[in-house]
Amino acid sequence: MKLGVFNPLYQNLPFEEMLDKLVRMGVEAVELGTGNYPGNHHCNPDELLESPEKASSFLREIESRGLTISGLSCHGNPLHPDKKFAKDSHEVWRKTVLLAERLGVPVVNGFSGCPGDHAEAKNPNWVTCSWPPEYLDVLNWQWNDVVIPYWKEEAQFAKNHGINQIALEMHPGFVVYNPETLLKLREHAGENIGANFDPSHLVWQGIDPVEAIKKLGRENAIFHFHAKDTYLDRANIRVNGVLDTKHYSEILDRSWTFRSVGYGSDEKFWKDIVSTLRAVGYDYIISIEHEDMLASTDEGLSKAISLLKGAMFKEQLTEMWWA
Repeated sequence: MKLGVFNPLYQNLPFEEMLDKLVRMGVEAVELGTGNYPGNHHCNPDELLESPEKASSFLREIESRGLTISGLSCHGNPLHPDKKFAKDSHEVWRKTVLLAERLGVPVVNGFSGCPGDHAEAKNPNWVTCSWPPEYLDVLNWQWNDVVIPYWKEEAQFAKNHGINQIALEMHPGFVVYNPETLLKLREHAGENIGANFDPSHLVWQGIDPVEAIKKLGRENAIFHFHAKDTYLDRANIRVNGVLDTKHYSEILDRSWTFRSVGYGSDEKFWKDIVSTLRAVGYDYIISIEHEDMLASTDEGLSKAISLLKGAMFKEQLTEMWWA
């Protein structure tokens, strides 16, 4: 495995300075946002697709520093009921696939998206319960009329351009938010649908990341990995449960909060995750995503790098001499 970083945390730095900083901090890969929610501050598909020379120069800047691109990330909502929002998300997704093809990047990361509750809706509708029965009607319409048809077509589009790993982040608010919904979409849309596995979004739902890795790993459905932590405030959870719509800044009152690696769960938790990833055959990038309001970008990232370097295995497995 190699250690990487998702680049939006240094979006205000020029491209070369961002790369130099990552090298100094000791990482080996960079995950690049190409638009939609992550922005495209360092990787603009329009520019790089327009000019093969720019694309080649772009790659040289990365490779000359000993770095690799772990994935291109275009997290948006191509199923949004707002037609313009959906169109913009979709266009960025398709350009990202074409750019991944040009740059030789094997993984494109994103969200599944979420439709509204009918064709003329204005906002997404994330269904979280099965009663009253109209919620199931909405859910069935979303999946059968919108989600599955869209992703079947897009999975084929990606495959036609040599991208066999569409890594969707299981994120509440979107139709794919846990292993079950990811595997449901994979079953209907194809095996190039898999996970950008981010434990931070699973932990607060009550999901054990180790068991989720086993489940998806047995299906060869983990294509990329985000290292981000979540602190659970047990006192607030005991009163209000885990669903929480308060702003992320209201840390003392929330049920959970995103943290730097090691500040939500301990080192043993992360060693268990790394070990289980290795057990299911994942040997790709651990990409750190920094979203911690209590730590500066540099300090939070440095602490995450330090903990993960101590948890990751770098050498190839040896033969089992003891059995």
